[in-house]
Amino acid sequence: MTGSDATPSFRLAYVPGVTPAKWVRIWNERLPGVPLTLLQVSAAEAPGVLRDGRADAGLLRLPADRTALSAIPLYTETTVVVVPKDHLVAAADEVSAADLADDIVLHPLDDTLGWETPPGRPALERPATTADAVELVAAGIGLLVVPQSLARLHHRKDLTYRPLTDAPQSRVALSWPEEETTDLVEHFIGIVRGRTVNSSRGPRVPSASPAPAQRKKAPAKGARSGQGGQGGAGAAKGGRAGKTGKGGKGAAQGKGGGRGAAGGRRGRRT
Repeated sequence: MTGSDATPSFRLAYVPGVTPAKWVRIWNERLPGVPLTLLQVSAAEAPGVLRDGRADAGLLRLPADRTALSAIPLYTETTVVVVPKDHLVAAADEVSAADLADDIVLHPLDDTLGWETPPGRPALERPATTADAVELVAAGIGLLVVPQSLARLHHRKDLTYRPLTDAPQSRVALSWPEEETTDLVEHFIGIVRGRTVNSSRGPRVPSASPAPAQRKKAPAKGARSGQGGQGGAGAAKGGRAGKTGKGGKGAAQGKGGGRGAAGGRRGRRT
């Protein structure tokens, strides 16, 4: 492991559709002294951003060029087809690629699914971005197949989407330069994997301040003055005297001897 806890900040790149908010919140709770900076990048440029050191780690989509990069897959997204709300597909719960055979299916240049053969009929030109493709769907030019998070990111009131059952799926992974597995990278790995703050792996995090020690009760007056023994003797004497009605004297002699005083009172009542 290389690196140092003295790193002043942690830079996290992420691609569109990925929401790192929960992990960032946990980071801020556990490492308030190490600011986390977010950097949004396109899916295509994410690997390069990590390799050239512009970010310490990144949340990217697989498949991606992982030359000199380590990666931990985190989850797999549902693939959906984005359609106008009045399209026939909108009436179904889910569709297959065969159901799109007669439709123009847009294939943007920043596609993240890695199709060998996209479904449907190709458009005359490929849109430059997914955002451009969504605008074309809204204009009635064609349909679009994307990971569900991108359909949500580019949501429009006049569009909807349905799961596509037999399409490639996009996997989201945490990636970082394999030669730069610093303590802070290890700590972020622990966060996305759900490790607790007390996990033995990753950098040490200061624990909560210990509860203040309880104040000891003050000793009895007799114990502070060193006369506890006399008090005990007085109590005993007072108890004996109680049988003959002389307990008061025993209580007086036993300074701080509460039991002797009690014995004296019992002596008066007999």
